[in-house]
Amino acid sequence: MNWKEAVFHNPSGIYLEGTPKGLGSTVRLRLRCSQEAPITGAYLRCAPDGEQEMHTGYAIEPRAGWNCRWWEVALPLRERRLHYRFYLSTHEGGYWLTASGLVRYVPTDHTDFVLLADQHDKHWLDQSVFYQIFPDRFCDGDAASNVRDGEYKLSGKPVVARRWGELPNVHQGGREFYGGDLQGITQKLNYLHELLGVNGLYLNPIGTAPSSHKYDVASYSQVDPHFGGDAAFFEMKRAMEERGMRLILDIVPNHCGEEHPWFRQAQQNPHAETAEFFTFHDHPNGYEAWLGIHSLPKLNYSSLKLRELMYAGADSIMRTWLRPPWNIDGWRIDVANMLARGGAVQMGHKILRGMRRAVKEEKPDAYLLGENFFDASAYLQGDQLDATMNYRGFMMPLYHWLTGHDYNAVFERQWADRYPLSGADLEAQWRYWRATVPWAITRQQFNLLDSHDTPRLLNLVGGDRAKAAVARLILFTYPGVPCIYYGDEQYLPGGRDPDNRRTMNWDESAWDHSLLHEWSQLIRLRQNSEALGRGSIQTLHHQGDTLAFLRETRDQRCLVVARRASDACRAIPTWPAAVPDGTRFREFFSGAEAVTQSGHLPIPEALTQVWQQL
Repeated sequence: MNWKEAVFHNPSGIYLEGTPKGLGSTVRLRLRCSQEAPITGAYLRCAPDGEQEMHTGYAIEPRAGWNCRWWEVALPLRERRLHYRFYLSTHEGGYWLTASGLVRYVPTDHTDFVLLADQHDKHWLDQSVFYQIFPDRFCDGDAASNVRDGEYKLSGKPVVARRWGELPNVHQGGREFYGGDLQGITQKLNYLHELLGVNGLYLNPIGTAPSSHKYDVASYSQVDPHFGGDAAFFEMKRAMEERGMRLILDIVPNHCGEEHPWFRQAQQNPHAETAEFFTFHDHPNGYEAWLGIHSLPKLNYSSLKLRELMYAGADSIMRTWLRPPWNIDGWRIDVANMLARGGAVQMGHKILRGMRRAVKEEKPDAYLLGENFFDASAYLQGDQLDATMNYRGFMMPLYHWLTGHDYNAVFERQWADRYPLSGADLEAQWRYWRATVPWAITRQQFNLLDSHDTPRLLNLVGGDRAKAAVARLILFTYPGVPCIYYGDEQYLPGGRDPDNRRTMNWDESAWDHSLLHEWSQLIRLRQNSEALGRGSIQTLHHQGDTLAFLRETRDQRCLVVARRASDACRAIPTWPAAVPDGTRFREFFSGAEAVTQSGHLPIPEALTQVWQQL
């Protein structure tokens, strides 16, 4: 038993006494270690106003029955965003504890623990499970609103009406329509809420646009008539509110479509008021476009008028949708990593801070998340995004561990890593990425296994349902807000775009009802567990093919065990978490019980398990 494995702190639950309530409030931070740890003193290092301070920690009594020692430090909050880390004096020399772990060397501030003094706590996210819907492919509720074959042209080619169930055609992309609409979503709310159990929806864009994906915006203020128009939206929202469901919409502020009135006016007249919304190199047809796609002219946020219309003004687009009668619960910002960025103009952080101010002024507990496939830590410090779609910090490392390839191998990069991560490397990568953002943000991260921009879950694990079950279990037990991509509850297959946007199968006789029940079980576990919603995370085992971590609050412990294959592990060490011997746990799926002994919890051979303390 290495005492270093039992040194632990997390800015939540048992380890944080008091709630950050703005500047001037005081919290007490606690550090836990084993009885055997050679620690002779604990200190907390912070740097208010840029100058280092060291606060002395004091030993306190552990909770009854806990075989450990505790150190506590009182800390006044004098900055809105306060970094801190611990220094431990031992007989072996000094150690620093940051959010990335215990080290002998002096670390940078980058991985310090962080408290946000004025963060508005969105308690509704703690038990939220989202379901992502690509509207055109989910359910056709009103055939009268469907796009007709050849009804109009998109990029010079006629649109195509497809039959439900036909596979998407890679050569047609956004020109093919299946007829899904908001009326169809409303008709399936009982399925989503009562049968499956989700309590939040994230919809890809629903504003008026000529394509089926709607990222080529023609109107930010109206629902596309082929999705049922504004009336269908209000009926859907009313039905969702009756069920207590939340709604997040997709907004595309980085670019619009070539049919948007702003762009049409700018093309027709270089002196039009909206001409400054775009960057023309050779008017009218030479202009900046997203990734060079001519139908998606990029918006130029050097324009104050554009900022007023998009988010800053009293009646701006982003503000209006948060108010009645629309009353949505948040925004997902498309390509947030590229927003307001281009060459010498790098305004992304400035614009996102402005968007945040506007959103929070309208609805303080609104959820503001962004798309970012890469390192988004600079956007996740409490002053910009609440969360990102957590591809690189959660999903991609998980698949690297499960399947033996990094996500880039999906796109057949010659340099892609095609060897599995070890459990230790997976744990280290997850821990390091968590350490780069405040814990309050980690708890809000939008975790997913796939989306409209990636191959589907079943394809990513090569059709292996056992590995899909492991990924599914971890999705619902890892810190953050889980989201299911429509159809995953039936393991709807799909490769790269557009194959990942197949239509939902509503033939119940073809469903795997036992699979649907398994998803529903996990959703309800996540929604009913305080530990999974708010608890700290401590990895207890990451050897061989088994990974185990503990989620913990003051009143609940959940021990998660996941295996990518059978191995020799038959007991999980619980002594690093100071779980007393004789503690009884019950396994969520089977109801089997086990009792900790000699600092370990004996477990049977199984792929995925969740042990809850009785």
